[in-house]
Amino acid sequence: MSISLLLEMAQEVASADAERTAVVDDDIRLTTEELSTLADSGAGVIAASGARHVAYVGTGGAMLPLLLFASARAAVPVTPLNYRLSADGLRALLDRLPDPLVVVDDEYRDAVGEGYRTIGSAEFLESARTAEPAAEFADPDAVGVVLFTSGTTSKPKAVELTHANLTSYITGTVEFASAEPGDAALICVPPYHIAGVSAALSNLYAGRKMVYLRHFDADKWVQLVLDEGVTSATVVPTMLDRIVTVLESRDITLPRLRTLAYGGSKVALPLVRRALELLPDVGFVNAYGLTETSSTIAVLTPDDHRDALAADDPAAVRRLGSVGLPVPGIEVEIRREDGTVCGAGEPGELFVRGEQVSGKYTDIGSVLDEQGWFPTKDVAFLDEQGYLFIGGRSDDTIIRGGENIAPAEIEDVLVEHPHVRECAVVGADDPEWGQIIVAVVVPRSGTEPDIEDLRSYVRSQLRGSRTPDRVVFRHELPTNATGKVLRRDLVDELNAQTKEPA
Repeated sequence: MSISLLLEMAQEVASADAERTAVVDDDIRLTTEELSTLADSGAGVIAASGARHVAYVGTGGAMLPLLLFASARAAVPVTPLNYRLSADGLRALLDRLPDPLVVVDDEYRDAVGEGYRTIGSAEFLESARTAEPAAEFADPDAVGVVLFTSGTTSKPKAVELTHANLTSYITGTVEFASAEPGDAALICVPPYHIAGVSAALSNLYAGRKMVYLRHFDADKWVQLVLDEGVTSATVVPTMLDRIVTVLESRDITLPRLRTLAYGGSKVALPLVRRALELLPDVGFVNAYGLTETSSTIAVLTPDDHRDALAADDPAAVRRLGSVGLPVPGIEVEIRREDGTVCGAGEPGELFVRGEQVSGKYTDIGSVLDEQGWFPTKDVAFLDEQGYLFIGGRSDDTIIRGGENIAPAEIEDVLVEHPHVRECAVVGADDPEWGQIIVAVVVPRSGTEPDIEDLRSYVRSQLRGSRTPDRVVFRHELPTNATGKVLRRDLVDELNAQTKEPA
């Protein structure tokens, strides 16, 4: 099944209400019929170029669903690229794509530079209004989307997602045409992230109006929710934190918002509890997934959130910090280093399997094992009821004096301290221990945390070997666009400090 079929199915349903808006992007408003027509002609533009790949450098909005479906109908893979990269970084990725047509927003033309077959986003849109249509159904097993991993610790890998991967995720997790006529989804995740791709596909399939906010601003986000009657939205942790700050300062409610999903990286529980307190009528969803799995593989539902908050049983209360249960069609296993399967509560590496799982990279090939399992490199465990808990990346493990220490274990305790707003725990080089535990703390406004008090707070709840050797303070943590803390930046900064001459 090609992803272009998702648009055709949505178009048939929308024909009963031809004026129903499908996409809102500033002044651009498109119905499903208009989006489909543009995708057909956009496919013609792509086919006429002779390109074997489409790359997009820009902030997204209506261009993302348009290019997703136009490329699918031209049977050519598409890659949204991180427009925040340096010119050298951007060109390095472009050079890895085979004979691409580069669609670029005007402000990033200089970064793309010369030497590529290039067309401006506005020019592509205008050409798509007049070009001869081209419509070809791609092979379901053909690559539909290629996304580069963030590459925060190594060279970015090019993840290949087939049409079958993407459509199996959508059809397995989204009920077709299930949205009410007035439903609207606010999309502010970046176009080059799997969440941006899946949001475009899933909301169209469900029949929701898609409202794009290209550059996140918490005040604008709140205003769009009110102005456009937004009923659902997805945010990353840094966005949720800023939204909560706005809601606290303006003392307003969001009466039409029914669902707020958060994910992309771990969210501190004090922030989740405060958001639930401010928006008691909103159903919160914690979604966990990876690029290689075509998006979400586990979900903590609104009922799960409410049950955990109301529970007395410690195991049930703890589930607020989980990512929930696997979605339909996904199997999970937690394995020890020797490959055997862990028991309940025992941490190990998370492996996943299902039709939506790609596990294939350009120039590397598939990393699935013989039974089709994908190694996520995430440390995790399952509780007795099958709820999945993520403990961070295996690469983040601190090895202090030969003992493996998971940063998440310390972070989960430290962030509950009343003077801590955010924290990240990393391992810094040390000549005696190999690595030492460093807690990087963002204090709560108006507080001045005492270092020894913070260390004692951790020591009182965890083994002594988990006590931070050092505590350093920062105004904010370095993060990428999806809210993931750039731990390597912190480690490099800490290691550089120890090497500076006295």
